[in-house]
Amino acid sequence: MKKFSKCLLVFVVFCCTTLAFSQSTITGKVVGSDFNEPLPGANVVEKGTSNGINTDFDGNFTLKTQASSGEIVITFVGYTSKTIPFSATQDLGTIVLESSEVGLQEVQIIASVAVDRKTPVAVSTVRAADIQLKLGTQEFPEVLKSTPGVYATKSGGGFGDGRINLRGFNSENVAVMINGVPVNDMENGRVFWSNWAGLGDVTSSMQVQRGLGAARVAVPSVGGTINILTKTTDAEEGGNIMTTLGNDGYTKFGVTYSTGLMDNGFAATVSAAKTDGDGYVRGTQFNAVSYFVNVSKEINDQHKLSFTAFGAKQRHGQRQNRHLIDTYRRSEDGIKYNSDWGYKNGQVTFIEDNFYHKPQISLNHYWDLNDKTSISTAAYVSFGSGGGGGTLGSDAETPGFEGDARFKFTSPDYRIGEFGPLDFDRIVEENIAHGANGSSAALRASRNDHNWYGVLSTLKSDLSDDLVLLAGLDYRNYKGIHFREVTDLLGGQFIINEDNVNNPTGISRVGDKVSYYNDGLVGWLGAFAQLEYDVNEKFNTFISLNASNTSYKRVDYFQYTPDDPLRETDRYNFFGFGAKGGANYRLTDKHNVFVNLGYFEKAADFDAVFPNFNNEEINENAENQKILSFELGYGFRGDKLSANVNLYRTAWRDRTETIPFQLSEDETGFANILGVNAIHQGIEVDFVYKATDRLDITGMVSLGDWRWEEDVTGVEILNEEQEVVDTVDLFIEDTPVGDAAQTTMALGLNYKFGAKTRLSVDYNYFDRLYADFDPSDRGTEGAPDPWEVPAYGVFDAAITHGFSFGEFDASLTARMNNVFNTHYIADALDGTGSNAETALVYYGFGRTFSVGAKLKF
Repeated sequence: MKKFSKCLLVFVVFCCTTLAFSQSTITGKVVGSDFNEPLPGANVVEKGTSNGINTDFDGNFTLKTQASSGEIVITFVGYTSKTIPFSATQDLGTIVLESSEVGLQEVQIIASVAVDRKTPVAVSTVRAADIQLKLGTQEFPEVLKSTPGVYATKSGGGFGDGRINLRGFNSENVAVMINGVPVNDMENGRVFWSNWAGLGDVTSSMQVQRGLGAARVAVPSVGGTINILTKTTDAEEGGNIMTTLGNDGYTKFGVTYSTGLMDNGFAATVSAAKTDGDGYVRGTQFNAVSYFVNVSKEINDQHKLSFTAFGAKQRHGQRQNRHLIDTYRRSEDGIKYNSDWGYKNGQVTFIEDNFYHKPQISLNHYWDLNDKTSISTAAYVSFGSGGGGGTLGSDAETPGFEGDARFKFTSPDYRIGEFGPLDFDRIVEENIAHGANGSSAALRASRNDHNWYGVLSTLKSDLSDDLVLLAGLDYRNYKGIHFREVTDLLGGQFIINEDNVNNPTGISRVGDKVSYYNDGLVGWLGAFAQLEYDVNEKFNTFISLNASNTSYKRVDYFQYTPDDPLRETDRYNFFGFGAKGGANYRLTDKHNVFVNLGYFEKAADFDAVFPNFNNEEINENAENQKILSFELGYGFRGDKLSANVNLYRTAWRDRTETIPFQLSEDETGFANILGVNAIHQGIEVDFVYKATDRLDITGMVSLGDWRWEEDVTGVEILNEEQEVVDTVDLFIEDTPVGDAAQTTMALGLNYKFGAKTRLSVDYNYFDRLYADFDPSDRGTEGAPDPWEVPAYGVFDAAITHGFSFGEFDASLTARMNNVFNTHYIADALDGTGSNAETALVYYGFGRTFSVGAKLKF
């Protein structure tokens, strides 16, 4: 027995020794070819096994192999995989993964992409893999809801009706750029996400640059910049087909194909998808067709061309009107209640809807003049066509459902049930009975077509090993075409609308323009220059200057006859400028600090120049808004923990505020009110903790203190004779800014069961959300703060699993948002007395789900 035990011990020791000698330890660092920056989270797997590891925050890895020789495979989303042989314990040094997309690096230059631990701004990046995992049936901006400083909701809840606030600023003061091209409306600065309904399918990465951001062009980045990079074209041939099914009839089908980079230098990618559904909110049915095309050509070592076109033609019902909390409680539909739809001949008919098609087409040219200098130019065009539905007629116009019962579209008498859908058939019968008098209530569309052209060109030159110059021009020309048209007479033969001086009868039929018809012409010319100084990868600093001229002109076809000189105004020019600078210092390999400071002036928007919507009362002295921003940041990158802390303060001076007043019985005027100022300041913390090789824990806390700064009182309004005709008082001092949660928190778990299976669970918490209000309405001293919406939190979960389907790679993805079906108010408008009983609100969505499948070929 003793001999047997000794033999067994010798055998075990022999096996262990043999196993130990058969293993190897492989180390290395993985970086991307585009910016030579580390790729944290890259997969490093021993080929033919499930043995693998992820790179740390600096791209480093240490892999203990099961064999003494073989191959390792390194992969990262957005980059081509690399297979490297090994034959013993060895250090592979720096391993460069090439971008899987042709021309992506050049696009990033135009788009002013911030680089982690180098660009001195507060930045968060969401990559394509996370977008595809978490988006599902959510609105595109909601992918960012776990980002510090972000408040994103579905607004009314219609398809594409999402909105986003950044550090308390709405979309008018948040620059949104797609491949470096600004997409904020040229007249009012807003962003309409329904115009980009298919963007989530083709986004390569989305970067939120909070505060001043890294954008070099003059853009309205008071709160920050959302930088969206679409796919260019894949370097390797292949494609996929996909489908998604979700709650409330949501269906989506799509296909993508790429030729890969061919021998002749051409590469092309095409993608298309169709989406339909009934909508979570009642009466918000939708359909959309989205498409994407990119064709790239490497002409030679110096020149590359890239043509991109994408867009989405969509139509969806809307919930335009907020309601009292009591209305939702009394309605059979509960939080899904919507008053803006009904039935006509048994078919769903929208009172309020949205339809739009806004393709964006660009041609990019990349020119390497020499090893140190390059020019990247994007020429782009966008033709927008569409608008939103609404009501028309003497018995139709009213501000909301709780309005006067005389109006057919809001009266309970015209509803199927107390809070049911509208009975269009009854209105049709009454319009028919009117006969020769025409319709007293009809449907119309408010159109906002536009033609938009632009060129954005950036010169990049390495003046020395440490100093880089970037300079460029930004030209834009925009024509907005605004009118209303009759879409449905609801049984009548015509409707009388007397707003067009060129139509004395006022008789209008389907397709005729009514109410207003005018053009808004906006011109823009900007220039920028930036110097970047980079020393030994330790110290980075920059200084940037920009200047721009915005011009406005208005043409009115309804209020003036063709021979009236007032029909077309002169052009009115507004000069703006900005300066910003910052520095980042890497204290050690793990610690860095940064600071930035900037000031810029933002021109007043189009409506502030033409406040009374005519060509006679022109506010040519509209004041620029003035923004001063300061930020201090700290970053930590350890083996297990990555964290950022940011302190910020933004002073918003002379917010555009025009006050109308009565000059005489028939004449009105307006005045620019200065001193409407706000302070947005706060602290943001976010982190990623690699608890194990399989488990990542993410989190963030954002604490804002956003308040109006001081009262504006005793402002005297003078007429042309310098007589006081009115006095303005705005009691806003220390009043919280509304419309976005000032406290947000998030905690997320990401667990990898294997190389192709991943579970994600996120919890988001929102507090100190004050109802929205207009400072101009706070004319009473001692008024209470706006109503504070109850705090709420929601859980979201998603899981994806990859597998082989014959010769193809396939994946299944399941998502559930608001797992516990929490009821919460996501959006509120302050009411009389600033309390819950008078506030008009939108409820957020309850539990929703989707299941998707993708087959790659």
